[in-house]
Amino acid sequence: MKFNKIMFTLLALAGLQTIEAQENTENSLKEVIVKGFKTVNGIGHLPDSKDGIIYAGKKSEIILVDSLDANKAVNNTRQILGRIPGLNIVETESSGFTANGIATRGLNPSQSVEMNTRQNGYNISADIYGYNESYYIPPMEAVNRIELVRGAASLQFGSQFGGLVNYVTKDAPKNKPFEFITSQTIGSYGLFNSFNSVGGNYKKISYYGFLQYRNMEGYRPNSQQSQVSGFGKIQYNHSEKLNFGVEYSLLRNKIKMPGGLTDSLFYANPKASTRARNWLKSPWNIITAYANYTPSENSTLSVKSIYLFSGRSLVWRNEDGGAGATDDTDPITGTYVPREVGIEKMNNTTTEVRYSQNYSLGNQKSTFASGVRQSYAWFKRQGGGEGTTNSDFDLSIIGDWGYDLDFTTTNLAPFVENIFKVSKNFTVTPGFRFEYLRSTAKGHKEVEGDIQLTGEVRNRTFALAGLGLELKPGKNTSLYANISQAYRPIDYSQLEPFGTSSKIDPNLKDSKGFNSDIGYRGTIRNYLNFDIGAFYMAYNNRIGVTLATNPITGDYYSVRKNIANSVHQGIESYIEFNIIKYFNSQSDFGLSIFNSFSYIDAKYTTGEFKGKRVEAAAETINRIGLIFNTDKLSSTLQYNYVGDAYGDASNVMTSEDPVAGHIPSYTVWDWSASYKLNNFAIKLGANNLADKSYFTRRTDEYPGPGIIPAVGRSFYLGFTAKF
Repeated sequence: MKFNKIMFTLLALAGLQTIEAQENTENSLKEVIVKGFKTVNGIGHLPDSKDGIIYAGKKSEIILVDSLDANKAVNNTRQILGRIPGLNIVETESSGFTANGIATRGLNPSQSVEMNTRQNGYNISADIYGYNESYYIPPMEAVNRIELVRGAASLQFGSQFGGLVNYVTKDAPKNKPFEFITSQTIGSYGLFNSFNSVGGNYKKISYYGFLQYRNMEGYRPNSQQSQVSGFGKIQYNHSEKLNFGVEYSLLRNKIKMPGGLTDSLFYANPKASTRARNWLKSPWNIITAYANYTPSENSTLSVKSIYLFSGRSLVWRNEDGGAGATDDTDPITGTYVPREVGIEKMNNTTTEVRYSQNYSLGNQKSTFASGVRQSYAWFKRQGGGEGTTNSDFDLSIIGDWGYDLDFTTTNLAPFVENIFKVSKNFTVTPGFRFEYLRSTAKGHKEVEGDIQLTGEVRNRTFALAGLGLELKPGKNTSLYANISQAYRPIDYSQLEPFGTSSKIDPNLKDSKGFNSDIGYRGTIRNYLNFDIGAFYMAYNNRIGVTLATNPITGDYYSVRKNIANSVHQGIESYIEFNIIKYFNSQSDFGLSIFNSFSYIDAKYTTGEFKGKRVEAAAETINRIGLIFNTDKLSSTLQYNYVGDAYGDASNVMTSEDPVAGHIPSYTVWDWSASYKLNNFAIKLGANNLADKSYFTRRTDEYPGPGIIPAVGRSFYLGFTAKF
């Protein structure tokens, strides 16, 4: 058999393949040309099912990190994830937090609390439900792809309203016993980043690991940061059907926090610092063991088990007095006031078992997926300790802790989901998840001079159901629609005592609601990629603090309770058009323009703040990019516009409360480029080209209190080599 020409490109994203044939002579075979069009620059959507997980009918995105021009040395989220429509980002690099939080559809982006954050398919946040904050994400230079599933991720991953974000690290190189990659980057504000990785295969063993060191002097005074990240993975490939391995992830950092600003301080000088003695460390450790078994070509079984042991230690001039309270020495004693010390120890063990089976139903192949997650987390929070008057990182305290609390979370959650392929082009995917949750809190807290004890135990069960539909009118386009219930349990902070005259409503309920999507997505040859849709999300029983009146005395007191429902609705659109490929599909050059746009109407529908916008929810987020690329050169210019928002539900423009106040809209320009020559590459770029002064967060605690400014204009230059 003779092929005059065979061209095949494996499509990780678009999945578009065409086969053309023509007769040459009556004695010759058909000439076969297999064409694969990689129709996007780094972004696409997940297939109907992958690795035993069902994505049919869901809104999903997948980003290939290596194909992006971005400042990966500092995990610049705006460039790396900015093409996701409606993605809101908390930019806190100026205060040392480079693991920026994200959210979609007007949800709270701080520390990604509304997201199910994973690495290689397992949870990496402190606690799945009780303390769902992300202090660690892997360095982007080590990440192969990022998978996102909006809203309707609850059935297979968890109950979070924001859905799933999964950072998939690179793997061992194929057919090579050893490979070494080194990448060195320098940049503005004292940036030095060194990333080094090794990987390879030897007989049935494959391995991959990296070590990253990053040091920054910081955009503002008192914002120095040093960090070491590491990862190691070794896998034994017993056969084509069975492999198993272990992974270990670590983070060691030391962050100095310059404090937050009042509105007047920010507008006078966004680089100002109000604190010189605030420090934070958040060491992270995750050990993972896994096994993947494929008993037949139609079935898969996987088991992942993790142990997370991490923490957060903080010594700071606390929030008393707000952002306007300066940290000065006493003119009489010549010493500072004592700082406050807090130490948190976070532990959890989680095991997930997943099974999938393809089977014939009528003339079509359907897919069944099921699994169960078991998790137990224990969390110790000590704080309010009187620290020293020193300026270094010193966790010693005088006297007792102001609060000493122990929390646990037990979770058991089985799920089932099934793709019913009604016809060749139409699928129906129902699913169901059941959750058992037990939360406990015990310990004491000193509030206004009084010692309060807590002994909370809450047990509950809840069920989540969902349904996805997908119609494929053509080979490379699809109409999708889905609805899925979501749930956010009461977290640890809502079980704490918080005031001598304050109360926690004994009828406090978990927040619940649902997500729904409808959209149209697809590709046209190798020049157009699009995903345009609308969403509606109901977020009921939001928990907050409000004032109530004692019916006997008439006195006011604060109460933590379910205060309101909110509705988030709008449109999300991503369009990418390759101008050169449109006119010449065989061109070696590419010139693309993309637009990632969202309009989000997020408002309270009940309660005291009915009609007010949900805090941190920008109405319009619009990002436009221009990409030029050849085989060796790639360059991206990106325009970012994020509309205004409010710090709290009252929607006040200004306030003495460090959280409350207006968050103005802002526009930021970023440019990045890379040039590759054989096994070497040079990368360079500039972030915030116009040196725009803006902020994305107001906070009443660390790294504030007050406004946390974003970073101004910065440059970077790097070199990469592969051996």
